[in-house]
Amino acid sequence: MSLAAIRLIGFILGIFLVTLAISMAIPMITLVVSGRSDDLSAFLWSSLITLICGLLLVVRGRPDTGQLRPRDMYLLTTGSWVVVCTFAALPMLFITDISYTDAFFETMSGITTTGSTVLSGLDTSSPGLLIWRSMLHWLGGIGFIGMAVAILPLLRVGGMRLFQTESSDWSEKMTPRSHVGAKYILLLYCGLTGIGAIALWLAGMTPFDAINHAMSLISTGGFSTSDASLGHWTQPTIHWVAVAIMILGSMPFTLYVATLRGNRRALIKDHQVRGFIGFLLVTSLAVGTWLHFHSDYEWWDAFRIVAVNVTSIVTTTGVAVGDYTLWGSFAVLLFFYLTFVGGCSGSTAGGLKIFRFQVAAALLVSSLKQLIHPRAVIQKKYNGHPIDEEIVRSLLTFSFFFTITIAVIALGLALIGLDWTTALSGAATAVCNVGPGLGTIIGPAGNFSSLPDAAKWLLTVGMLLGRLEILTVLVLVTPVFWRY
Repeated sequence: MSLAAIRLIGFILGIFLVTLAISMAIPMITLVVSGRSDDLSAFLWSSLITLICGLLLVVRGRPDTGQLRPRDMYLLTTGSWVVVCTFAALPMLFITDISYTDAFFETMSGITTTGSTVLSGLDTSSPGLLIWRSMLHWLGGIGFIGMAVAILPLLRVGGMRLFQTESSDWSEKMTPRSHVGAKYILLLYCGLTGIGAIALWLAGMTPFDAINHAMSLISTGGFSTSDASLGHWTQPTIHWVAVAIMILGSMPFTLYVATLRGNRRALIKDHQVRGFIGFLLVTSLAVGTWLHFHSDYEWWDAFRIVAVNVTSIVTTTGVAVGDYTLWGSFAVLLFFYLTFVGGCSGSTAGGLKIFRFQVAAALLVSSLKQLIHPRAVIQKKYNGHPIDEEIVRSLLTFSFFFTITIAVIALGLALIGLDWTTALSGAATAVCNVGPGLGTIIGPAGNFSSLPDAAKWLLTVGMLLGRLEILTVLVLVTPVFWRY
């Protein structure tokens, strides 16, 4: 890696830090308006430290020479998440009495839109701290959309090249320059956040709670302003609005823009979107009916509660209404399976993503046909695009390392001393960026505060690996990456 490339990466990271420092003005304004100025100094110092460090990287200006190659993007992508989290943790460290380990864990959980938390007493917490946690989700969500649309397909990570054609066509034909495309996505993201906040406010939340949850839900993050999460609000309308926002955040944002710019059937005809909506609907109806017959809930209430929780887990949001681990072993195992599903490519959701399951199904069908007709030439297609051997190899590689990563982290957590339920579900929820795990410790009714520091750092690594699609981070630890 050339010195010019390293300087350019440092310059870009500096811009990120300056932006982060400026964004801390929002919680400061929130504190002033709410009359809780006792926490104002924490954000002032955090913003000042972050701004100075950012300016030190930016002050030399953008290098005249040097251009980032695809391999340099791996370092920039991973480095930006780590550096931003390092400084974004400062307000939590200054406001609360938690350690830097807890502050970094909470921040990584926020910026990767995981939603696992070590904090309790949220109902009475500083409004500045609450809005900052939600902002981390919001910033991380739009950051991942940009990475998933513009960077991952170019890096050929985990089959994402399947969507390179759509992204390329969209940016070249519908918007003349890539920065214009990014502007449309940002405006749409802001618009959906605003609509979500207004809808939650009209449904019964206070304006402050509505803004926090709108940022948390559209980014499929999961942080709430209450320890009881969405269960704190009993109004059914709030629950259904939350379901709608989570679904909106889990669908491809490029297709939203294509729809708004005239291609009215862009979302409807997309194989991934249809599969995602169909899966949510069928699963919610089936589990809701099951819960109705195994509890005292009326069918509509059972369906509503299940719809919130199923949508939350599948979209990797992590909010909850009630404790579904109390519904019996069937529900516990089902929600563990749902942890791995994820939303659509090019959305804020984590997990394996729906398209990988669909591609695997297409490959299975073609393989079965090949067994029946050994001499036939069977073309493998997904969503109208051919599935070549490179995409198959990429998908297999990603799926293998995705599974291995969860297995290794789970073994590490067990070695630290956690029970197998906490270890396995904790590893899965971290890598899939879901939020709550299973069991009495990290389940939907608990949090991660009681875990040892070593376990928190291990889970933090899992969140980063899962958010950046595993291979983007693993390539940095290979000697060949640093050799040239």
